[in-house]
Amino acid sequence: MVLSYLAHLFIGGQPQWVLTLTSSIYELINKMWWGLLMAVVFVGLLERIPRDLVISALGQGGTFKGIVRATAAGVMLDLCSHGILMVGTKLYERGASLGQLMAFLIASPWNSLSLTIILITLIGFGWTLTFIALSMIVGIVTGLLFDRLVADKRLPANPNSATCENSSPITPQIIILIKHADYSPKAMAYLIWDGLRDSRMVFRWLFFGIVLATAIRVFVPLDTYQTLFGPTVAGLFLTLLAATIIEVCSEGSAPIAADLLSRAAAPGNGFTFLMAGVATDYTEVMVIKDTTRSWKIALFLPLLTLPQVLLIGWLLNQI
Repeated sequence: MVLSYLAHLFIGGQPQWVLTLTSSIYELINKMWWGLLMAVVFVGLLERIPRDLVISALGQGGTFKGIVRATAAGVMLDLCSHGILMVGTKLYERGASLGQLMAFLIASPWNSLSLTIILITLIGFGWTLTFIALSMIVGIVTGLLFDRLVADKRLPANPNSATCENSSPITPQIIILIKHADYSPKAMAYLIWDGLRDSRMVFRWLFFGIVLATAIRVFVPLDTYQTLFGPTVAGLFLTLLAATIIEVCSEGSAPIAADLLSRAAAPGNGFTFLMAGVATDYTEVMVIKDTTRSWKIALFLPLLTLPQVLLIGWLLNQI
């Protein structure tokens, strides 16, 4: 990646495909650098928020408020789709309802603060907020559906079911954190260092996504790309198939989704690529199966989520 970036700046006389590749990588990095810098700072800040505080924010399972709070708690945790699984399984063990678990897993991975900032640099503030709002709606609706299926005894309930630790007001705890925080230059330096350290996986997958997106630009002509992945029903389902097969982590999905929105003029396909990767991820399905000890619960995740994602994707493509 660094060599490609430097090659664009200093090396000429290369084959056309090399120049196009380095030019595309340079273009994406030039758009994203300030977002990456801000993301590092925010990751360092989030690292200083006790995870128990985030977990305790879930409140009572089996309620609309509990589902919304689970979705919001997921946004506060800066983890990728695979990292969020570890937290999700812990929530389930500590008594989160099945609906809370699913809402948390669906809305969390690419709604993390760092990735949100990166998406803003790629597709703009308006589309990013639209995607976040729609993904949270999908998470909340799916969570409510899962809790309804549990209430109707169509799916097994969480045997650890309980109020997730406490529903006490968290505002006083946040005030205490702010009051006792260290604002010295040394502490700020450690904050940035922690942000860089904890963002390594984000950067790795993000760069993979950049290379994949730029390779598509180089080797797939624009007309072909727009025909295959354009704002059509066929393009939407082809995007779903690609997201399922590639299984890119949430960080790597961002540049590809941005390319679908900008080059293919298909915002619905971009949204579908981001969301379908979470719903059809076979690692996630297997972890849910092992955590809940139920194939039925694991398979209901894509069955309940994908129709919503495809419907929203189709509607976005009509804009």
